[in-house]
Amino acid sequence: MNKGRILVVEDDLDISNMLRIYFDSQGYEVLVAARGGDALELCRKKLPHVVVLDIMLPDMDGYEVCKKLRSNLRTSHIPIMFLTQKDERTDKIAGLELGADDYITKPFDIEELKFRIQNAVARTTRESLTNPVTGLPSGKLIEEQLRLLMRKDGWAILYIALRDFGSFNEVYGFVAGDDVLRFTAMLIGEAVDELGIPDDFIGHTAANDFVVITTARRAQAIKGKATDRFATEVGTFYNFKHREQGYITVQDTDRHEKQVPLMTLAVGVITQDDGPFADIREITERAAEARREDK
Repeated sequence: MNKGRILVVEDDLDISNMLRIYFDSQGYEVLVAARGGDALELCRKKLPHVVVLDIMLPDMDGYEVCKKLRSNLRTSHIPIMFLTQKDERTDKIAGLELGADDYITKPFDIEELKFRIQNAVARTTRESLTNPVTGLPSGKLIEEQLRLLMRKDGWAILYIALRDFGSFNEVYGFVAGDDVLRFTAMLIGEAVDELGIPDDFIGHTAANDFVVITTARRAQAIKGKATDRFATEVGTFYNFKHREQGYITVQDTDRHEKQVPLMTLAVGVITQDDGPFADIREITERAAEARREDK
């Protein structure tokens, strides 16, 4: 079972390989970057649940990487652990002031690091800060961004769901379902990267629901890109027979067989012009209604 995604930012190959092998054996997906710029790019493409970050890097120091992650709306919530040779009090304070969550010095105890990572991932999940499958912001972080909308102009919301995801889970199981959720999070992120702006927000609200907060003039393009790519690539999650026939067979509540089409994205788009809205509840209700009407 995938326990989460760790990004190790370390230019010492011996250390990064050791961490990759160890945490892979513990059930984590491990990404490795030797440079700060590569780490920032990986965070945009495959959002990690936690970042283990060395301070001394060849292109920029870990403090700069931390600062950039914390200043970007899409990565500001990710727990960051500094891993470094430095053990001076001033170095630790500098990292914590930038928003790092923890600090461990080399040489380190791998078991201690494991438990610190476990606790960081568990804390963000327990506090409804991130979705445990995709690592995207959830619960409180989404509500916080929706409240900020009330003071902005020109915004748009995409409320996204996977049609027939429940039937897919029934046939293929929850492990395959989690793979689909991670794929969906990735393609939404790539659509926003290509067509949106750095301050756009992506959240995973619950189950198979996602939300994107962007600008009104970019919303439809992001919707088109995400839905087209999903329709093109979702077949890879089905077996050959189901891909060819274009549906799967499940039983309804009366135990009658019914045909369910391959999954598609349903996307509701609302903008500030669809208001006025008195509170975020009205915004989410209108977005849900728009999604139900999406064909």
